[in-house]
Amino acid sequence: MVVKIKRLVKISVFPILLIFGYLNIGCSPANILATGGGSALVVAEGERSIGTVIDDATIKVNIAAKFLNAENNLFVNINTSVLEGRILLTGLVDNQEIRIDAVRLVWEVEGVQEIINEIEIGNRSTLKDYASDLWINTQARAVAAKTVGIKAITFNFETIQGKIYIAGISKRPDLLNEMILALKNIKGVNEIVNYVIIK
Repeated sequence: MVVKIKRLVKISVFPILLIFGYLNIGCSPANILATGGGSALVVAEGERSIGTVIDDATIKVNIAAKFLNAENNLFVNINTSVLEGRILLTGLVDNQEIRIDAVRLVWEVEGVQEIINEIEIGNRSTLKDYASDLWINTQARAVAAKTVGIKAITFNFETIQGKIYIAGISKRPDLLNEMILALKNIKGVNEIVNYVIIK
């Protein structure tokens, strides 16, 4: 049931977010949404060119298309963050073969420079497990907003079985460290994995 709900949400929200992301390019080059495959990534203000942002959005859409056409619910089970051709894959799959297949499909996409594979093997056996990760992710966004203010939109958070993955770009390592310390205090957080690029 959890997979059906998640699939329905992703399939219905994906086209809307994609359209919003492209519309946002014309409105505000400082904060552009690149989305697809179940997660969103907002670009840090002025730290990337429009060309790079469009390249990453294209990569993300192409990965989403590969996952949609694949078997084993890759589109539903794997979240993708794209930053300057670096791909962060998170999620839960049933076995190692699916994990390897997901990476193989991503390498087939033009423009991919690096893959960080944080896909885990297992499952969210109950709705409670999924709700717990969703709650932690919501709390992470709130903590980030409180700690770093508006710059919180430049970070992407994914929570899998109590482990928070952070991706994004920052010019302020001191604020990033402060945010990470605050995230550790969220109830249910087991680990924080930091993939933020410092520029």
